[in-house]
Amino acid sequence: MVTIKWTKKALKDIDDIAEFISLDSYHYAKIQVKRFFDKVEILKYYPHIGRTVPEINNPELRELILGNYRIIYKIISANRIDIITIHHSKRLLKNI
Repeated sequence: MVTIKWTKKALKDIDDIAEFISLDSYHYAKIQVKRFFDKVEILKYYPHIGRTVPEINNPELRELILGNYRIIYKIISANRIDIITIHHSKRLLKNI
């Protein structure tokens, strides 16, 4: 089983997203945060399930899609994955 490490950037992204959603609904903000954490659980067993990030030609840099968000992660080793960022799909992907 692979260990998943959340970077400070990814956790900050989740906080920012939750804060924005909570302007309309605290309830839905909590649900969205839970969805992010639930979605990455599959990586523990299937680390290559996400597609390669199209803008970056690096097979270790992959993404899971969750609604309008891209959960971008890097396969560090056979035992570790880092969640790099949570990115809204309508925004351009800049330096990762």
